[in-house]
Amino acid sequence: MILKLNQNEQIKEPEVQITYAQMNEEVERVATFVRTLGTTIRCKSDGKETYIPAADIYYFESVDKKSFVYCEKDVYQTELRLYEIEEQLGSKGFARINKACILNLAFLDSIRPLPSSRLEATLKNDEKLFVSRKYLGEIKSILQRRSGL
Repeated sequence: MILKLNQNEQIKEPEVQITYAQMNEEVERVATFVRTLGTTIRCKSDGKETYIPAADIYYFESVDKKSFVYCEKDVYQTELRLYEIEEQLGSKGFARINKACILNLAFLDSIRPLPSSRLEATLKNDEKLFVSRKYLGEIKSILQRRSGL
């Protein structure tokens, strides 16, 4: 991959242009990363409010009507509902994998089929999540687009 940086003092905000012969996983990952830059999620941890960059979030999970934000090692709580998170981040590399979970596909390491038409998703931090049948088609479609199949 070739990286070209051009300074132009006339522009008001940076512009990223990706030129490629064929969409592949590397190009998709760069595009997804760029889309998530500047996007943060307001969270709370130990009574303190903090803003977590979307690019650092592994997944969101809803438990007992509370939404949690999972990063590599830390867990935070957010006031956002999963449908709001899905609306905000759905075009930025995040996808719902079951009724209670939205995954950042950038941290997906591998998937394997399980009985009853489900998948087990292993994340880059070795955590395992389940993809339910209801969302299986959408996840397969996203993964196929990422791999260029």
